[in-house]
Amino acid sequence: MPAESCPAPQPMASNNRLSRSGGAAVILAAALVLAGCQKKEQQAAEAPQPVRVMPVTSEPLARAASYVGTVRARYESDLGFRVAGKITERLVNIGDSVKPGQPLARLDVTDFQLTREANEAELAAAKSNLAQALAAERRGKDLLDRGHVSEAVYDQRKAALDEAQGRLDRAERNLAISRNQTDYATLKADNAGVVTSLPVEVGQVVAAGQLVARIAQDGEREAVVAIPEARLADIREAQPEVALWADASRRYAAKLREISPQADTATRTYLARFTIENADSAVVLGMTATVIANAGSRAEVVRVPSTAIINDGRGASVWVVQASGTRVERRPVEILSFGQQDVLVTRGLNAGERLVTLGVHVLDEARPIKVVEERPPVKVAA
Repeated sequence: MPAESCPAPQPMASNNRLSRSGGAAVILAAALVLAGCQKKEQQAAEAPQPVRVMPVTSEPLARAASYVGTVRARYESDLGFRVAGKITERLVNIGDSVKPGQPLARLDVTDFQLTREANEAELAAAKSNLAQALAAERRGKDLLDRGHVSEAVYDQRKAALDEAQGRLDRAERNLAISRNQTDYATLKADNAGVVTSLPVEVGQVVAAGQLVARIAQDGEREAVVAIPEARLADIREAQPEVALWADASRRYAAKLREISPQADTATRTYLARFTIENADSAVVLGMTATVIANAGSRAEVVRVPSTAIINDGRGASVWVVQASGTRVERRPVEILSFGQQDVLVTRGLNAGERLVTLGVHVLDEARPIKVVEERPPVKVAA
């Protein structure tokens, strides 16, 4: 309760009959009343101010940056026919799971079959020719040994045999090529995965090597994002995490696998691929993923409640409890950033000190304090 106000001294009315002794008594009484009022005001001024305090603790300064990208497979195969031709069958659709060796599409094999049949006939003729040349060479050898023919005649038959052997070898290889071309007319998956692209249709004529199907292989999943050039140094030292837009409450540990050595010509950003560790079935190809890069720092900051900050035109400051524990002192601080409920202070506070967190705008540095509550330091929300 506020102290009762003392009555102001009233001027004494003029009275000729007032004796000197009576006037002295009145003056003495007024002096006693004034002395009592001053004592009450002094006691009220010296009453302790109740305060709530918090110990000062420092923490490493952490800077977090986020980059939005998509979930991709680490290994993606662009498959195409090894021969040109017209597509007659497309055996899968986008999103289908495939196994190694599973057919994906087929070409018209009419021409390949005709070529193979021609090579088979050529091989048969080469074998017959080789048999004839071999018989002629043997007869020539026998006649040479008897002296009925010259060595020149025998050399001709020997050369004809070598030529027949070469023709046979050539026919066998041409037949093998034609058989391979027939096999190449069926496009098969090399690895297990999911079909992510099929830019062709039945009846389309494709060239050798043209993209027919893209397969995202099973296994590791990655978040692919674009990094500005100013963040390249930080991203290499960061501790990244991946959050999916479909379920932002979950975060996956990640690891930087590679950064493109050259910036994109249009955006001037560098493509980075982060491996998502322990990716489960919730991590689906094509999902929107956010890479959160927590870059640590050697700098120390103090996290204090926003209610502890005073700024009355003289700069930001706080009240710190003195070592005696009975009084406070005002101290200027340097603020890094403001949050919804707390403030990061980079300079002005030391670990181990106690900070006033409530009622800072009504404190009087000249009056003593009384700690009525001490709260724990501010914790960062998980």
